[in-house]
Amino acid sequence: MTNHYDLLGVKQGATGAEIKKAYREKAKKLHPDIAGTAGAEKMRKLISAYEVLSSPERRFEYDKIYARFVKKSVFNYRTWLEEQDDPVSQSKLIFFQLLHLEEEEAIAVWRKNGGLAFRLEEYMDREDWLDCQYILGEELDKQGHSFEAFKLISRVLAEERRRPYFKLFTIEIESYLKNIVKYRLKSQVDKETWLECMEIYDSVKK
Repeated sequence: MTNHYDLLGVKQGATGAEIKKAYREKAKKLHPDIAGTAGAEKMRKLISAYEVLSSPERRFEYDKIYARFVKKSVFNYRTWLEEQDDPVSQSKLIFFQLLHLEEEEAIAVWRKNGGLAFRLEEYMDREDWLDCQYILGEELDKQGHSFEAFKLISRVLAEERRRPYFKLFTIEIESYLKNIVKYRLKSQVDKETWLECMEIYDSVKK
């Protein structure tokens, strides 16, 4: 299954210059003039992988969670998780799919289990929950579901304020949440809901 490094065609220890070069080479091949509309989804995934690996902070977080959550399995972990119907396995399946750039499948599983009512923190270790919920929120926002993204990421930031985990990455999370509220959320919800979200944001920011 593909991860960010596999998608770009670089080794895990690749330098920033190597990552940028690999991205540019693959992006040229996926340009609409060459790949047509069929390459749009591949291009989206390529951009997503590059955004993570080109940022030292995001790359560090990705390496950390990938090593902790994925590499511990030596059998077909995804297939096994798909065969289980308990909430713990379903939450792990969501995380596994997100780490392998299968965002739509991950969101589908999340929605099938209740969406915002599916409290991932009840079924995952704290570190896995924080990482999974942030990535899930980010993907929801990219697909235009900014209200759901806000609800998920605001809970992550509130927990981070209570007991730090992301540390240097925290400022990026706060900035991302601010952008959701300021630029995308207002057009997707009614005024009362937006004001409630503003109050939540004010309570979790520094």
